[in-house]
Formats: sequence, C-alpha cells, structure tokens
Amino acid sequence: MSKVRVAGFSVSVDGFGAGPEQSLNDPLGKRGPEMFQWFFHTRTFRAMMGKDDGSTGIDEDYASRAMANFGAFILGRNMFGPIRGEWPDDAWKGWWGPNPPYHAPTYVLTHYPREPLVMEGGTTFHFVTGGIHQALDQAKAAAGDKDVKIGGGVATVRQYLQAGLIDELHFAVSPVVLGKGEAMFAGIDLPALDFRVTEHAASEKATHIVLAK
Repeated sequence: MSKVRVAGFSVSVDGFGAGPEQSLNDPLGKRGPEMFQWFFHTRTFRAMMGKDDGSTGIDEDYASRAMANFGAFILGRNMFGPIRGEWPDDAWKGWWGPNPPYHAPTYVLTHYPREPLVMEGGTTFHFVTGGIHQALDQAKAAAGDKDVKIGGGVATVRQYLQAGLIDELHFAVSPVVLGKGEAMFAGIDLPALDFRVTEHAASEKATHIVLAK
C-alpha cells in the first residue's frame, strides 16, 4: 500500500529545517547547507550531480531510501524557487537545472496559476492552486502503487502534518545549532498525531530518526 512520506529531511539540533533569509544565493537560507553535510558526501547525492563516487554506510543507506519508491512529489512554492507573488514569466525552472532529481510528476503548491513545466529525466512540474488536499489527490493518482513524498519546505511539511496526512517521517538531525530559521516542530504534538519513533541510527554527521503511525 502506498504511503505519504517525508524522507531525508534535515533539521538542526534546535529544530530548524531551514536557515533564515532564503534567496537566490541561499536557497536553503543562511547556514542552511550546514544541515545537509550528512547528505552531500553520499553516493546518492553524488549521482544526482552526475558523479559515480561518494560514500557508503549509514548516511548513504538513508539517502538512497529518501529517494526510493516515490511515484510523485509535492513541494512548497519556496522549494521550487525564490520568486514570490505572480509569476513574471516562465523563465524560472527551479533550482536544479534542466534535469531535476525527481524523475516523476512533481506538484508545486502556489496561489498563482502556471502551465505545467516539462523537464528532462521524467520530471514535470504541475502548479497546484487548490491547496494541500488537491495536490495530494493529484499526486496519489499519479503515483499509483508507489509512495508520495512531501519534499518540503518546512511550512509544507507542517501543513500536511497538522492535517494528519503523513504516514512516515525521516528526519536527519545534524549536529548544527542555527539559532534562527524555520522551526519544524513548534506547536506540533507528534504523539498526539499518533507518531512514534520506529527506527534510529547515528553516523558521524547526523542522527537519523524515523517516525511512523
């Protein structure tokens, strides 16, 4: 049975899932990349960069799982790019270049309509103006028997959590203290949402924690 999952989502020790002041130069916010050091050295990430090297071990195990068995993805507007408000044109095509890492239908939450954007490698961005439930319905239909990944950012994951629509969460807690940014857990009662820790493992660069219902 297909699931709705969050996977490979990095957070700081003090609970931030992104740094402050996201911009074209800082897509993860100020100091945001510090939370992803566990990911950048893995074979999975290096393959995304067109490389055939990278590390194996605990981080790679979780990195590969974080991109496996997904038939569709859902992203918040900020995960797609730094543009706010109306789309000025169709020039912005995401952070990732002509071949994004999704390779599946990808649904972007936005208040502003835009025609679907077909990219290389099987990724098509669909811009959904009807809210989180509409995006999830479309993603589930596209995914078939595979899972749907809520790819972020923080606000999007929080919306789906608060609506009770996520089945499984994998957080990579990095040994970084940001002090400010986008708080992942503020005001969210995970036990009340029926989540419990089902798995945990630590590497030198992160502690991986899986929660499920």
